[in-house]
Amino acid sequence: MVVKTPPEAPAVAGVLATALSQFDAAADRLRLDEGMRAVLRNCKRELSVNFPVTMRDGSVRVFNGYRVQHNLARGPAKGGLRYSLHVSLDEVRALAMWMTWKSAVVNLPFGGAKGGVVVDPRTLTQGELEGLTRRYATEISIIIGPDEDIPAPDMGTNDQVMAWIMDTISMHRGHTVAGVVTGKPVAVGGTLGRSEATGRGLQYIVEEVARTNKIDLKGATVAVQGFGKVGATAARLLHQAGLKVVAVSDHTSGLYNANGLDIDALDGHREDRAPLAESKAGDSITNTELLALPVDILVPAAIEDQLTAETAPAVRAKYVVEGANGPTTPEGDAIMKANGITVVPDILANAGGVIVSYFEWVQDLQFYFWDESEVNAKLHKVMTRAYADVLRTAQEHKITLREAAMVLAVGRVVEAARLRGIYP
Repeated sequence: MVVKTPPEAPAVAGVLATALSQFDAAADRLRLDEGMRAVLRNCKRELSVNFPVTMRDGSVRVFNGYRVQHNLARGPAKGGLRYSLHVSLDEVRALAMWMTWKSAVVNLPFGGAKGGVVVDPRTLTQGELEGLTRRYATEISIIIGPDEDIPAPDMGTNDQVMAWIMDTISMHRGHTVAGVVTGKPVAVGGTLGRSEATGRGLQYIVEEVARTNKIDLKGATVAVQGFGKVGATAARLLHQAGLKVVAVSDHTSGLYNANGLDIDALDGHREDRAPLAESKAGDSITNTELLALPVDILVPAAIEDQLTAETAPAVRAKYVVEGANGPTTPEGDAIMKANGITVVPDILANAGGVIVSYFEWVQDLQFYFWDESEVNAKLHKVMTRAYADVLRTAQEHKITLREAAMVLAVGRVVEAARLRGIYP
């Protein structure tokens, strides 16, 4: 593929810079030509929307939102929708790019997309949240669909939000379009096992790391940064698997107990929306202090840019299994590599959500649904196979697991793009 490259773009910073740096390293290893690099460094389609919502008091408020599709060479776009005050176009671009690689590294027939609205959903009433969601869904309806782009829950969104989007698109089409989103309630076409999928996938990866490195799971220590849906699920499942979860944290603070935390009790605390700072289950620590604990496994499952040039030197865990998207900057990566710390990258470690979303999509297209044990068994098979692929690539080329995952993922997307060619 030969493409004339555009003039050099201005420098980018933050999470997008991290995503592009990771891609560039893989592109160098694969010796990609400049045309293919230009194609994959840029997002195929970007939709920016500004839409009004009538609030409970009768006033009208305008919200900003995005839907970005990075690459569609391997299939329909797939990626979550987040409601957060921190949503930006660059963040969504980076997350869409990571979704392309995530789907490819676990060998799903999807491209990558992401979307979001700049809003704190906690400040909205249920009615306002529904109004915002339906209006946003209407705005992006021109590029989403079961054969085009399939959104899913992410930070600040949930199964109810997905149900509203599915219903909105179905009203537009005049019939039920169950496959337009995943992560829906089971009653309207969702799949069993979806709510725990990302955390369960993390559990399976931790177990594979333990197996291949001869770590005794019984009593191995874990610290989990981020006690939201992903982090709390991973902590509970790892606890049930026999690991000792000694620390967890939310956006307020963290808790540490060298003897292990009662994760079931803390999960109930979270469901009551009470901050961990109010719990007496352990000693209070900061999120930064959690990252430096002397544990066997560290699971950063909060937000981007946590393991940086400032925090990575203090990491004492032997293994880092990334539950969040983009928790490690390139500088942090280099430091941990130099310190002999094994990092299982986000595009592999937290792929459980997109894998089970794929299962949900397949079930919706067939209108035939599986039981939860079947979903979990299929998830385990895909996750362990992907880990084996990445580990084998890392060992063959003497590179890190992140480098191996990126080489595999980018290579698969490149193959599809070259086979499809450029139209017309």
